Amino acid sequence: MISRKTIDEVFEAARVEEVVGEFVQLKKSGSNFKGLSPFSDERTPSFMVSPVKQIWKDFSSGKGGNAISFLMEHEHFTYPEAIKYLAKKYNIEIEETVQTDEQKEQANEKESLFLVSEYAKNQFHINLLKLEEGKAIGLSYFKERGFTQETIEKFELGYSINQWDAFTSKAIKDGYKVDFLGKTGLTVVKDEKQFDRFKGRVMFPILSMSGRTLGFGGRILNNEKKAAKYLNSPESDIYHKSKVLYGIFQAKQSIAKEDNCYLVEGYTDVIQFSQTGINNVVSSSGTALTPDQIRLINRLTKNITVLFDGDAAGLRASLRGIDLILEQGMNVKICTFPEGEDPDSFAKNNSLEELTLFLEENSKDFISFKASILAAEAKNDPIKKAETIHNMVTSISKISDLIKQEIYIQECSKIMDISEEVLFNTLAQILKRESKESIKKSKPNNAFEVISKKKQPLEKVDVQYELERKIIELLLLYGIEEEKFEELTVETDEKGNITYKSEIVKTKIFEKIYLELQEDEIEFANEGFKKIYFNIIESFNQSQEFKIDKFINQLSPDIAEAVTHIIMDEDKYVLHNWIGKEIYVKDKKDTLTQLVNETILNLRRFLVTQKINELAQTINKSEDVEAKMEVLSETLDYTKLKKLLSDKLNRVL
Repeated sequence: MISRKTIDEVFEAARVEEVVGEFVQLKKSGSNFKGLSPFSDERTPSFMVSPVKQIWKDFSSGKGGNAISFLMEHEHFTYPEAIKYLAKKYNIEIEETVQTDEQKEQANEKESLFLVSEYAKNQFHINLLKLEEGKAIGLSYFKERGFTQETIEKFELGYSINQWDAFTSKAIKDGYKVDFLGKTGLTVVKDEKQFDRFKGRVMFPILSMSGRTLGFGGRILNNEKKAAKYLNSPESDIYHKSKVLYGIFQAKQSIAKEDNCYLVEGYTDVIQFSQTGINNVVSSSGTALTPDQIRLINRLTKNITVLFDGDAAGLRASLRGIDLILEQGMNVKICTFPEGEDPDSFAKNNSLEELTLFLEENSKDFISFKASILAAEAKNDPIKKAETIHNMVTSISKISDLIKQEIYIQECSKIMDISEEVLFNTLAQILKRESKESIKKSKPNNAFEVISKKKQPLEKVDVQYELERKIIELLLLYGIEEEKFEELTVETDEKGNITYKSEIVKTKIFEKIYLELQEDEIEFANEGFKKIYFNIIESFNQSQEFKIDKFINQLSPDIAEAVTHIIMDEDKYVLHNWIGKEIYVKDKKDTLTQLVNETILNLRRFLVTQKINELAQTINKSEDVEAKMEVLSETLDYTKLKKLLSDKLNRVL
């Protein structure tokens, strides 16, 4: 168990905007930050981070919380793992008790796979640096590639011993189960036999954006013809090759800072670029580029520069990836290296200044690139030239931004010497065809079948839920604020006449709400709100200085998430940039007294109405005339009270 002292230090040091900023590209929006949701596929930002409140909210998926909950949601960390991750990030020493064997046994399967993978990464790294075989074969290979000791440490490169079960035997001896070794793909299990998948290979650990070991790439060093040159971990519960990018952990901060990501094909391309001094580079690890991989980059930047060697066949295949990037609403450039060179060799043989200059001068817009590749093939063939133009317009059709579409059409017109009108007509035809195909796919098999559209019943609004939620929101956001409220006191003269005296009293909002609810003995119907309410009141009574971030950090994860949703709900309107559209909304702080009074009066009126309805049902069921008269009298009193509350609501200012 991690000590309370360590947890408090982590919460004190962690900044939600810094933690989230490692995974999502955030832009300033007033006092908050906004960005694209890391939990859903979107092009318009609906993800909001509040540095003041130290919380985040994703309006597209409904998720929200603090820095810890973000790591738990995004990286699927357990609570202790999230604490450890942040402790490492902020250089906080962790105090914890040693786990018992029973506690280890209780760890879930997915976590066990992560533990096995982490163990393997460390073991392969030790093999490379400490064992004679590792140094003679693996380390020598990396040194020949020009990798420095610092680079080897940065990417945690390793070596798997060239014996059938060297790694598996060591792992079992160290307490790791064959079941999990097999599920990660580190060990191949066949009947009662088991052997190392990566024997005799140099190892490239594949990490998640947060640095967790997901899988491995292994390169064989001998000339064995039957063995694949590169071998990757098989798909598992933690490793999905279509959803990961090699080098993303080391590159994420640089990608966000440079607002650009270089995309290469191999592990050594990434490593060599990084060693030369360009860190914002990732690799698709030899697989065809996928939408999930593009979305991973999209969280950090809208700009991708794809780097290719001079292989013509590879260039043709890569054109499909460009359309995928455009479909995700991103900007794409392409840079090709001289014939016989690839990103690895070119970075190795050139200085940082030379490499940077080359990339700047040779990175082409995708239209210019496509034109140069396809037009070279078309030459003087009119049919092939027409196909080339159609191919380019098809790429432009993938772009959702109309302004960008028009600019690219103009560019294409100049390059291919064809009128813009023809290109726009072609674009319209492509979009129309795609629209028809989309509609066709969404239609039922029988196109002539008449389907009656059933009327969906309107969802009934839970008035009490909404009012209780509003009270919690007022307490969280403005509980400590002092406002002037009208208080009515009852006075009776000597003759017994009752008069009401109005007095303006300055009081804190949490005190006003608490006393009003206490006076009428009102209890929250929603159990979640009831817990939050008592937590808030207790917090206010213990300290006059109420800080939302500290308050949330003391709550259980489920209650903390509910509180975050309530606090951040209003911030979704900031995403629409009302001021930029010259729409000015009155600040809630300007009408706090009215809001508090209205909310409490509405809750009272709702409960009174509920009571009147209950009494009406009692009258209908009762056969005792005397009892009916008593209930009628009580109903009349409640009806008068309801009218009084309605009158008060009509004059609330």
